[in-house]
Amino acid sequence: MAIKIKGEMREAFGKNASRRLRQEGRVPANLYGADLKNVSLSLDKKDIFQILRSESGENTIFKVSYDSKTQDVMIKEVQLSPFSGELLHIDLILISMDKEIRVTVPFILTGEAVGVKAEGGFVDFVTREVELECLPKAIPEHIEVDISKLHLHQSVKLEDISLPEGAKWVSDPETVIAMIHAQAKEEVVAEEEEIEEEVISEGEEPEVIKKEKPEEKEEAKKEE
Repeated sequence: MAIKIKGEMREAFGKNASRRLRQEGRVPANLYGADLKNVSLSLDKKDIFQILRSESGENTIFKVSYDSKTQDVMIKEVQLSPFSGELLHIDLILISMDKEIRVTVPFILTGEAVGVKAEGGFVDFVTREVELECLPKAIPEHIEVDISKLHLHQSVKLEDISLPEGAKWVSDPETVIAMIHAQAKEEVVAEEEEIEEEVISEGEEPEVIKKEKPEEKEEAKKEE
């Protein structure tokens, strides 16, 4: 079910006007579009948080109504306070459902790589999101990448991943998504030492054999 929110036309501008809006639980916003004059709105913060917290996040297509109009839009940019994290401003972009758009979609790694499970390596998640182009209705929430067959020093690239139906890559096909690296020798030695320490601490304390000094031997003979 499509999300629908209500916007109000914004007539007062400037820092003071924006501050008053935020105190009322609203946030200033601008709506842009190819054939649309910039529209200044105010939106309910709760509506924006609902969209941002959804599975598709900023890639969510939703409807905003204002001044007897209803438009399909997406969030283009979110401005947050660097100090308090407060929502300061929102930019929206008008969406035509029959025209392709560019979006950024996150990767999710699945499976346990052979290079990790059996060969002692670790996963380097190099590229966590990708830019692609598709129709608005075809935007995927995420793209799954199976790394279970990767051995040490092997990687998976963008060109190795099947495109979602109706989409095409914008990013370089040679882009590395994930790679399996070998652990540095220092790390391996450190791990082995930790294991040895654990074994000793869990078992009995090793017996300390003390050598007698020559003087101690002589004194022992005299006492006899």
